[in-house]
Amino acid sequence: MSYAHLLPPHYRSMVVGWLKEDIPSFDYAGYVVGDKTEKAVLLCKSRGVLCGRPFVDAIFDHLGCAIDWHYEEGTELTPICEVAHMTGPIRALLQGERTALNCLTRSSGIATHARELDKIAKNANWPGSVAGTRKTTPGFRLVEKYALLVGSIATHRYDLSSMVMLKDNHIWCMGSISKAVKRAREVASFSSKIEVECRSVEEAREAITSGADVVMLDNFEPKTLQQSSALLKSEFPHVIIEASGGIRTENIEQYFCPTVDVISLSTTTQGYSTVDFSFKLLKEGRDPTNPTVSTVQ
Repeated sequence: MSYAHLLPPHYRSMVVGWLKEDIPSFDYAGYVVGDKTEKAVLLCKSRGVLCGRPFVDAIFDHLGCAIDWHYEEGTELTPICEVAHMTGPIRALLQGERTALNCLTRSSGIATHARELDKIAKNANWPGSVAGTRKTTPGFRLVEKYALLVGSIATHRYDLSSMVMLKDNHIWCMGSISKAVKRAREVASFSSKIEVECRSVEEAREAITSGADVVMLDNFEPKTLQQSSALLKSEFPHVIIEASGGIRTENIEQYFCPTVDVISLSTTTQGYSTVDFSFKLLKEGRDPTNPTVSTVQ
């Protein structure tokens, strides 16, 4: 089953918006090249997980171009490889080039980072879930959350309306954790989980006894996290315990323990490296992997 089946129908209109942003009026360079049908190749020039096919499809479909993909979504690519070929009017191919590459390099970068974290967790035999956060790019959230799934980790809540997250500012405004949880439950009812950000075991106890479903142990040192989560699980085995704050690829293994259910990292959508893709028109006598070199003898 493809993760693309999760995407709402309006993602295509989002893609149209990207093109409108990039081409708000005249396409002067497009006038130069015209509408002759040509073929282009999409190259991957660095290691990474392929992600973003539905969005690239929508870009070129809107422009009247066809795509032939050579790899499935989620494939781990080894450079240099030809990922896809596009056919269409040369003006349209070049209109979609930069928007497609911008989306593809970023979504593949997120999926690659996510896949790395998933492998670390699996190699350590940790049974919990590595998750992203709501620290996403305005207007690009759908792509970023989709990329986390392609990379094999959890998205966490999609937006402010997903689940209920009570953080320090909410609690400060209400005066106590118990008051904040009670007020949230009045409107969230049974259909949404409530999570509370906690800075101590005492705060976590208050959150759980007030009706929270998830407690986030925020900025706990690894040893303290292991002790605290074990204590809370022994008292409240039903509660979901999340660890967050200061966790990175280099130290995530220190936070793996059987009493932690979720580990969330903001680097999943804020600290990743992009994957290097390029787009080259195919012409007789041109080597697409090195277009400055002629293959004509």
